Amino acid sequence: MKEQFREIKFRAESLERIDLCNEIIDDYLGQGLRLTLRQLYYQLVSRDVIPNSEKSYKSLGGLVSDARLAGLMDWSAIEDRVRQPKRASEFNNLEELVQAALRSYRLPRWKGQAAYVELWVEKDALAGVLWPIAHEYHVVLMVNRGYSSQSAMYESAERFKESFEDDGDRELVLLYLGDHDPSGEDMVRDVKERLEMFGAFLRVEKLALTMDQVRQYRPPPNPAKITDSRAKAYIEKYGDKSWEVDALPPERLSRIIRQALDAEVDQVMMNKIKAQEEQDKDALRKAVAKIMKK
Repeated sequence: MKEQFREIKFRAESLERIDLCNEIIDDYLGQGLRLTLRQLYYQLVSRDVIPNSEKSYKSLGGLVSDARLAGLMDWSAIEDRVRQPKRASEFNNLEELVQAALRSYRLPRWKGQAAYVELWVEKDALAGVLWPIAHEYHVVLMVNRGYSSQSAMYESAERFKESFEDDGDRELVLLYLGDHDPSGEDMVRDVKERLEMFGAFLRVEKLALTMDQVRQYRPPPNPAKITDSRAKAYIEKYGDKSWEVDALPPERLSRIIRQALDAEVDQVMMNKIKAQEEQDKDALRKAVAKIMKK
């Protein structure tokens, strides 16, 4: 929804850029996705509209802010995934509660599978792209936010171990998405070593961003962070450029994740569980209907 709160005069060049931003926003919304400012920025960089620099990023942030205040850009299109309010659930009546319960009801869909899989991502900015896929495949989505605390890693290890103990001798798999930079490359090692320290022995696979994907999709590069303690080894192996996973278009990222999950899941077995869910929901609907008639 566009709402105007200020009168702002824009240069012709700025209006053209706002129009292009709105085209990109509409493309994302058409896929059922909302953008972060960072994702919008990378879309403009990849189209050679703006240079890849901190100055350009800040300038775009100011333009987007002014465009929204002037009523030229949809307020719901750009989201801040960090500053989210928390509020208690509430329902107007029992029927609303029942409908909510029906929507959320799921059996353990990975029960009996050869593997237990979680999807981890380095950045909050990608949670909106990944959550619909994680929800569809019924996998845990963990936003790592760089190097996780010991508390988060301990709790994650307990979750993996619980899955292993509850469903027999099966493989534990962590699919990871992070930047291709000194820290992003090292996090796969860090995650695996710390989870194993806490007793969760698993396969950690970096889905994105890989050097093969960099060569294939050519996302805009950044200078490698030479102040990072891991920079020397990274530069010796990959050179002085780095790339952010946010720069991959969401449809490509979604395709990469879906292919990886499809390789891990026995879909026939999961479909049987889904069918049981629907039977359970029908039984609940009938039971509630009888109660409501009394």
